[in-house]
Amino acid sequence: MDGAREHDVIVAEYHKKIKDAFEVFDHEANNTVDVRFEIGTIIRSLGCCPSEGELHDLIAEVEEEEPTGYIRFEKFLPVMTEVLLERRYRPIPEDTLLRAFEVLDPSKRGFLTKEELIKYMTEEGEPFSQEEMEEMLSAAIDPESNSIHYKDYIAMMVVDES
Repeated sequence: MDGAREHDVIVAEYHKKIKDAFEVFDHEANNTVDVRFEIGTIIRSLGCCPSEGELHDLIAEVEEEEPTGYIRFEKFLPVMTEVLLERRYRPIPEDTLLRAFEVLDPSKRGFLTKEELIKYMTEEGEPFSQEEMEEMLSAAIDPESNSIHYKDYIAMMVVDES
């Protein structure tokens, strides 16, 4: 397959993925989604991990000239396609994530308690919002041990590139 045709096939696949992801959150079925709640989730569901700043820049790029609080599919599609083609906002590699968790776990137990995790998420670096923290805790914390076994969590977080 020549390069141009291969590119078209990839673009068509991306368009389908983007449309499918967008439609999940297009509750009114009117080709719009709520910018505050859904746009970050859609972008992350497509395997992209933008920082808050990058997310704001992306939203500014796809928002109407007159911000309505909604993003239109036809504005989102070309921008998101470009993001995927350029492989922007790639997730952090697994080994880097593991090293970061190991720094927080100097005694090499292989887990952090819920309390430790909350402390790091709220007192170190850029603090998580309450909503972000609850979302992460619900995904990361094992209810039986009340801790995060970070190797399992990292395996769940890492996007399969194939």
